[in-house]
Amino acid sequence: MTRRSIEAEVVIAGGGLAGTCAAIAAARQGADVVIVQDRPMLGGNTSSEVRVHATGADCSGGRPHAREGGIIEEIRLEEAVRNPQRSNPIWDIVLEEWVRAEENTRLLLNTSVVSAAMTRDNCIGALTCARPWTEEELTISGELFVDCTGDGTLGAEAGADFRIGREGPDEFDEPDAEGPDEKTMGCSLMWIAEDTGHPVEFRPPSWARKFESEDDLPHRGHSELRHGHWWVEWGGELDMIKDQETIRKELLACLFGVWDHIKNHGDHGAENWALRWFGVLPAKRESRRLVGPEILTENHILEQTPFPDRVAHGGWSIDTHPPKGIYSPEPPSWHRHSEDVYSIPLRCLYSRNVHNLFMAGRCASATHMGMASTRVAATAAAMGQAVGVAAAHCSDRLCLPRDLNQDGVSAVQQQLLRHDHFIPDLANEDPEDLARKATVTASSHENGSEPAKILSGITRHRHGDDHQWASAPGRDLPQQIELRWEQPQELSELQIVFDTGFERPLTLTHSDRFNERMVRGPQPECVRDYRVEMQCEGQWVEIARAKGNYQRRRVHRFECTGTSAVRIVCDATNGDDQVRVFEVRAYR
Repeated sequence: MTRRSIEAEVVIAGGGLAGTCAAIAAARQGADVVIVQDRPMLGGNTSSEVRVHATGADCSGGRPHAREGGIIEEIRLEEAVRNPQRSNPIWDIVLEEWVRAEENTRLLLNTSVVSAAMTRDNCIGALTCARPWTEEELTISGELFVDCTGDGTLGAEAGADFRIGREGPDEFDEPDAEGPDEKTMGCSLMWIAEDTGHPVEFRPPSWARKFESEDDLPHRGHSELRHGHWWVEWGGELDMIKDQETIRKELLACLFGVWDHIKNHGDHGAENWALRWFGVLPAKRESRRLVGPEILTENHILEQTPFPDRVAHGGWSIDTHPPKGIYSPEPPSWHRHSEDVYSIPLRCLYSRNVHNLFMAGRCASATHMGMASTRVAATAAAMGQAVGVAAAHCSDRLCLPRDLNQDGVSAVQQQLLRHDHFIPDLANEDPEDLARKATVTASSHENGSEPAKILSGITRHRHGDDHQWASAPGRDLPQQIELRWEQPQELSELQIVFDTGFERPLTLTHSDRFNERMVRGPQPECVRDYRVEMQCEGQWVEIARAKGNYQRRRVHRFECTGTSAVRIVCDATNGDDQVRVFEVRAYR
């Protein structure tokens, strides 16, 4: 083995959506970042190896305008345009491109955390990592560390406090808790099948499980053939980490058994269908949960507790599964919905006893019932972006997360909002945003969508208010919106947040909701072609132009210029007959 050392300010273990967004967010704040991922691609459960949809707050309960913004929205919009055919590996490529686009980020794939070296004050000093495919042993030292491994592997190696299993109802006064025990939700294997247009025989391997009658699969509907069923699940009564090989073998036996049932037992209309792909890497739902100063509980979710240090949101239902999985006579899942999205505090995203360790994803600080909602991939991405910004903030100020005072937390929150990250009922109060002092007018507007709403500080529909300027319906384009100041301002940056269809209603079945929310191409509500013009000495001068845009958040930087007015002239959308803008910010 070749041995070498690497230094960074922020070191991230795990490259699922939590780790991916954490790395991008920290790098954009100026931190020097290293991210290690033990697989050959990013994405975790959403990667082409596993193929679980990146579901989140908008895919449960039919709740509109709850979709995660920020970095995960950028990635989703890019992949929708680049991948209309829904080829799974394209998702992997877009994730990797987004990470590698940040110049101060180093991505180490096929690299596993082996151990953590601790300092005297119970901080992590360095990680030892193994990269077998290049025969390397790496020592990676850093200031702040982030555990996005899902299993809490880094935290466990560092001696961080953690929990496994289900709490009892008395410990946190959770009405639906089922413990105390060490049982968890199981893992699943997915498949993709296709209609070949002609009869295809299927002979299961001898070791496949037998599900010969409908009674062998109680409560487990299987009319959908194309995409494998999440309820092919098992392992919750075993050690979800140490027994992973046993779990994988049993899941393969179950997967082939279910496909045998569909093909050979009863009339499922599957005569012409064949398996095109099936997973061999289990999609894990639950293992270790690292403990922070705060533990998110069922009641926090149901009551939508407005934590003062909230930095992310969730909205998926509290979604628990029986530990026996496919062999349970119970329904394969149990759901309880909150009335609104809920907030996730920063104190759930750093360790209570390892002082320079953040965490995001399903190993964040929560009870079993709390994690049953926060575990989904897009919520993990939102947590990842939050800890990426927080870790960079701590690195820049040479402090630990526990040292962040109210002003420090507020600075992290406002920086997240600046990047279109959603924090429930927290508005833009950035004192450096000069747009907040401007007067706003527009060429036209729809009733209820006045131009001044782009300065509300909220970038989505919330509590009955659309918080956007929409041009009047039926008016020809171009349409424009203008910001004007009483005194000239020195500007060098303009940021625009467009509409990308957060309010598109759900009509399809549960398994299709993720893809219904995102058109496979540019989102029709989004402005496609526009110009940014600045008034200089009484003349309008074009300083930026965009054609073919499909992103929600656009930032234009230019040479610092004195001006008393800026306008955005929208020439075309991607299909909508109205121009829609949620926010405009302006900076020196």
